[in-house]
Amino acid sequence: MTGESGPVALPKPTDPSDPDRWLTPGVLGVGAASLCSDTSHELVTSLLPSFLTSTLHAGPAALGAIEGVADALSGLAKLAGGPLASDPRRRGRLAANGYLGTALATAAIGLTVAVSQVAALRALAWVSRGLRTPARDTLLISLVPKNRYGRAIGIERAGDNAGAILGPLIAAGLVGLIGVRWAMLTSIVPGLLAVLVITLAAREAHRTFVGRPGSRSTLSLNLTRLRRAGFGPVLAPIACFELGNVAATLLILRATGLLTGTHRSATAAASVAILLYAVHNAVASVTSLVAGPLSDRGRRLGLVLGAACFAVGYLLMAVATHGWPVLLVAFVLAGAGIGFAETAQSSSVAYALPEELRGNGFGVLGLVQSAGDLGSTLVAGLLWAVFSPRVAFGYAATWMIAAIIVSAVGRSVGNAT
Repeated sequence: MTGESGPVALPKPTDPSDPDRWLTPGVLGVGAASLCSDTSHELVTSLLPSFLTSTLHAGPAALGAIEGVADALSGLAKLAGGPLASDPRRRGRLAANGYLGTALATAAIGLTVAVSQVAALRALAWVSRGLRTPARDTLLISLVPKNRYGRAIGIERAGDNAGAILGPLIAAGLVGLIGVRWAMLTSIVPGLLAVLVITLAAREAHRTFVGRPGSRSTLSLNLTRLRRAGFGPVLAPIACFELGNVAATLLILRATGLLTGTHRSATAAASVAILLYAVHNAVASVTSLVAGPLSDRGRRLGLVLGAACFAVGYLLMAVATHGWPVLLVAFVLAGAGIGFAETAQSSSVAYALPEELRGNGFGVLGLVQSAGDLGSTLVAGLLWAVFSPRVAFGYAATWMIAAIIVSAVGRSVGNAT
């Protein structure tokens, strides 16, 4: 290729064996895709409760059912997306189409006139999100050398958590100007930006794959091969962690209840609780960047630190009084816990499995995360209703301590063998 002043150099494909070439445009593109997509659906998620209750005149039960079903379907979609993502020739299209489906279905909620339509679109968005996740993760890992997996995953997790801050902030600014429906429809803009940048990242990943040995994978869950590869011990502490990882809405609910008192109205308490949640997401984003290099040095350390942060944070939520400083510490610890643990979980899968099984591993990880999160929130909510929030958060903290113990036992066994 030539230009007016001579030959024009084409960009060289990323060399995944070069340890100094990990922060490539492709890696940044995957992080940007997570940032844009999370901004898009968090924008709508933050407006969904008021939209259902005020516009469509539905109750909290409808919101709980919609979110519960969507989360369950997302977990199953992640499991199904694992075998699809194992084929390097397929994963770029799968990731891009998943981001597109999430963007379109999420924005279309602003056009609905019935609760059933919201439920269908939310389910479609979350199925698309589930299908794309293993493809995105395997695509990201293919862009970097083996000793930099954690750093790359940290970039992606930081973008995801940053989107959880931007989405609600944009929603708060838009809803007063153009209303709830139009604010939801604007979510299509960051959603489509996510499609664009993940497509560019997929092209870089394709260049790294060209010329490398490999064959088209078969569509199988490969559970037996995962077991033989030693995936069980990797998954055990993650499962314990997820069984204690309650939804952030319970933290917000607990903070709102504690902050409501003689000197603060329920509305003011809710506003402070939302600000605490924004701090939580900011801490998670920053911690993800720290957790990346940490995961490259020690596979289990990040999960242990994350579980320890959560255990202390949950215990503070259990015994907290009406003062906000203690709640702030609890939200900061929970945010750090997410940043450490999420990065460590994906890094553990990437390091534990060979390339041909990585998509399957990420799919199983996604199912465990979704099932664990759903189960932990349901049980904690029941314990809260029957006994008290102290019992609920004590239960969650117990699972985090179990994750630390199981991780330590697994490491001891691994060292012994």
